[in-house]
Amino acid sequence: MTVMDATLRESLKALRLSGMLETLDARLAQAHGGELGHLDFLQVHCQDEITRRETVAFQRRLQRAKFEQQVTLEEFDFTASSKLPAAQIRDLGALRWLHAGESVILFGPVGVGKTHIAQALGHLAVRQGAHVRFAKTSRILADLAGGHADRTWEKRIRELVRPDVLIHDDFAMRQLSAAQADDHYELVSERQGRSLIITSNRAPSDWYPLFPNPVVSESLLDRLINTSHQVIMNGPSYRPNKRPRNTTDKAH
Repeated sequence: MTVMDATLRESLKALRLSGMLETLDARLAQAHGGELGHLDFLQVHCQDEITRRETVAFQRRLQRAKFEQQVTLEEFDFTASSKLPAAQIRDLGALRWLHAGESVILFGPVGVGKTHIAQALGHLAVRQGAHVRFAKTSRILADLAGGHADRTWEKRIRELVRPDVLIHDDFAMRQLSAAQADDHYELVSERQGRSLIITSNRAPSDWYPLFPNPVVSESLLDRLINTSHQVIMNGPSYRPNKRPRNTTDKAH
């Protein structure tokens, strides 16, 4: 290593350009071998740093999303059921709804893959630079209820409002209390213009009786449902397709 090489490495460390530092030997070898001119060397080396930063940022967003599983739309088996609206789901993969600040409602019986699709759409959004948060609806409501108890409600709701996409998994599982309904109303109102992805075993038309106050349910659900892409997911359970196969299965 020459003195100039050592000085360059120290300079890259000082500037926190570790992407350049990691590929320095390879790029110098290319330059010495005549594969890269001066400007090419600089451009390619800068791209190394950009790539590293994009990768780190992506991993950070993925971690903050708190997905139950890191699944993608590409790996979903649309042939599992002829009743699945494959074309509609793939169209949602273009994320036009995200850029328009619209929401997505995925509803249908247990096990058809609603949570997989919700997380896969969230994964696509993360890949495009969006901030995403996944949570069971029961956990969201419990978190906000805890905020009332310890006077951190404002802080907690801000954390739920901040993401570009908030995924509500297992929405409308049971009757809501008045406090839960009010919290959910505030959350959806504060997120006006920001996307939600909701999964539910019930059709949106069946959500209204779960809210104790008809005025709250009308105000909240009409606003939510009328600005959402509704996807009816039907068919047999998708879960057997995801079940690990053992040696007995293979023998049969």
